[in-house]
Amino acid sequence: MAVEIEKQGHLAIITLNRPEARNAINGEMAQTMESCLDEFENDPELWVGILKAEGTVFCAGADLKEIAAGNGAALATRKGGFGGITRRERTKPLIAAITGTAVAGGCEISLSCDLIIASTETVFGLPEVKRSLVAAAGGLFRLPRALGMATAMELIMTGDPLPAQRAFELGMVNKVVLPEQVLGEAKQLAERIMANAPLAVQASRNVAARALMDDDEALWRASGKGFQSVVGTEDYQEGPRAFIEKRPPVWKGK
Repeated sequence: MAVEIEKQGHLAIITLNRPEARNAINGEMAQTMESCLDEFENDPELWVGILKAEGTVFCAGADLKEIAAGNGAALATRKGGFGGITRRERTKPLIAAITGTAVAGGCEISLSCDLIIASTETVFGLPEVKRSLVAAAGGLFRLPRALGMATAMELIMTGDPLPAQRAFELGMVNKVVLPEQVLGEAKQLAERIMANAPLAVQASRNVAARALMDDDEALWRASGKGFQSVVGTEDYQEGPRAFIEKRPPVWKGK
């Protein structure tokens, strides 16, 4: 398949698998991405996901051959938007593990994830204006949130690339490592997340994801709702019990 999912315990590894086309998004990729995300979201045993890609390019964006052939509408799904992911409503943490270039729609896909591990060779960018196009898959508003307005405006209007190290310095990227270390680093980050109660992680993530969009009153309500969502669960009882018994908690995700 153009996008594949592999399960490793509570971890889902989702892979863009169209390296011969620089993982450019076509209709098949959008549909299989949506299916993989459905499987990830619907399986209670999967707690964290990693999104990676085969080949030297994470994603070059939209497949321009498909657009030229009049198939542009197929590059988005009704539920997920471009690539089956950029407008997708998710509840579980998703880490982008990027070893190659992530430009145009590829940059927008990386910005739709919660966390980013990048390589020393990775560059990000929205070069659409260089081709008289508009980045319409979230990059024009997610990039300013991730980098700050001044830098984002410069990148958006010039179309110039941003090295991963600079993206790290500005807060868009969590860590920059050698290309061969990216997946291992992403797995270590996933393990750190999965050491915590999964339902509490999801509830906390869902509030934090709205922090730069909603007003304080809405976020207070969401925080209270998130807390109430875990009260009464088995894990809510397990956390204090494990602390009292001086042992690691055993989470069930329910």
